[in-house]
Amino acid sequence: MSQRPPILLDCDPGHDDAFAMLLAGATANLIAVTTVSGNVGLASTTRNANVVREVGALDVPIYAGAARPLAGEPLHAPDIHGDSGLDGPTLPTPSREIEATPAVEAILRYTREVDGLWLVPTGPLTNIAHALRVDPTLVDRIAGISLMGGSRTFGNTTPAAEFNILADPEAAHVVFSSGANIIMAGLDLTHQFRLGWDEIDAFRALNSKVGVFAADLLTFFMERYEARSGMPSAPMHDPCAVMAVTHPELFETERLNVSVERYGEHTRGMTLCDTRELHHRQEANATVLTRIDREAAFNHLLGALTSYTAEA
Repeated sequence: MSQRPPILLDCDPGHDDAFAMLLAGATANLIAVTTVSGNVGLASTTRNANVVREVGALDVPIYAGAARPLAGEPLHAPDIHGDSGLDGPTLPTPSREIEATPAVEAILRYTREVDGLWLVPTGPLTNIAHALRVDPTLVDRIAGISLMGGSRTFGNTTPAAEFNILADPEAAHVVFSSGANIIMAGLDLTHQFRLGWDEIDAFRALNSKVGVFAADLLTFFMERYEARSGMPSAPMHDPCAVMAVTHPELFETERLNVSVERYGEHTRGMTLCDTRELHHRQEANATVLTRIDREAAFNHLLGALTSYTAEA
């Protein structure tokens, strides 16, 4: 990787968001972090982003965004992430304040100021949709949107829907209809990147503040997934959206049309990927990640965490 791509990370920390933030801080030019209601409420996701910034000593501004979806009530996931959103580690008290500027205003400003900027949303797409509604031409100023959300096949919050899309299907519809260069890391991709006890041991062996933090995060996260599915490992969803920008060689992809179901009784929040073997199927609007080199991806993640060298 000759040059670090500029990234604005829009997130709802959340354990895997914390990994994505540390990964982006080490392997990309992390321009800013914006927060959104998702895994927990906005006040908690914003504080958690600030906690991760503190742990990693990241020199990056944080902006708070939307507290609720475009329509309906907020959806949260305490069953996966705990009441704080980052249950497991001892969380330090952040020493820095977040910025006063709202997230959408910050997103629009950075898309004007930073050439080749990638928006990387790893939570509900509310902030990105608000920004697109204010200024649809932002798609012409950015390199693209690399998002974690949806699936070609199965859901996790419902049989049809992945959490981030179900939390704000209206926002997801705005994003997928925007004409932006979209990369989608869905569940059938992210579930290929599962981490367990061996990876926890590798993080703890770093003997650094970030290594111990990562090990404690993954221990809690994995135990929640094991209780849910019986599998002693947890998928690293959100880092995949970062690596799709920083290390695209790790992935196989397919160009597909992705539409978002907003109305179905059983299918609201579903990402419908047109995979029909037809000459005239719907025009593709997204690059869908289909396979990941799991071993190489873990080595990149471990290398990123290793770069934070302060002792525990």
